[in-house]
Amino acid sequence: MPALTRRQWIAGATIALVAAVFSTGVFTALSRLLSQPGPSDPDAEAAAPAPAPPPDPAVPKIKATLFFASEDGLHLVPTEREVPLAQGVVAQARSILEAQLAADAPAPLASTIPKGTVLRGIFVSDRNEVFVDLDPSIRTAHPGGAQLELMTVYTIVNAVLTNLPSLQEVQILIGGTEADTLAGHVDLRRPLRKNDVLVARSP
Repeated sequence: MPALTRRQWIAGATIALVAAVFSTGVFTALSRLLSQPGPSDPDAEAAAPAPAPPPDPAVPKIKATLFFASEDGLHLVPTEREVPLAQGVVAQARSILEAQLAADAPAPLASTIPKGTVLRGIFVSDRNEVFVDLDPSIRTAHPGGAQLELMTVYTIVNAVLTNLPSLQEVQILIGGTEADTLAGHVDLRRPLRKNDVLVARSP
């Protein structure tokens, strides 16, 4: 992992975010397509860890902010949920991300994460950069489209950095390796900062 981390630190590519106005069909795609399991990927299935056991009600909880797509599909809506308390920033980041990946969206919001996406690992560098390794199903099950991809990426980034402000940036890996993009639009070749522009403002 150290060699991989060093490569990420020197990556200098600039993110190109696609600004476009989409119809409510974006939300329909989110709620319909992201709720369905993706096509079978034997390699991904072999590499993915076993599902986590059911949560223990005796484990202490903290309140965390998770993110879901707004009804029009154009914004991320912060939603407070309880997640297990963990010791140390890496363990707490894992707890928050696992909750985000598994969470059902409250109506009328929609999840931006394809069902069945698994967190393979999480690492924090001495520069407070977070490396989030997701199993390949997040790519194979993703419906695509610039706006949907943007929402998925920043659900993950914002969930980590909003709840753990000591951390600076998030690098998304897929299947243990660097990825150019998730679905062809958002540049994942370097760590990303929190995106507050996408977050819906309170009335």
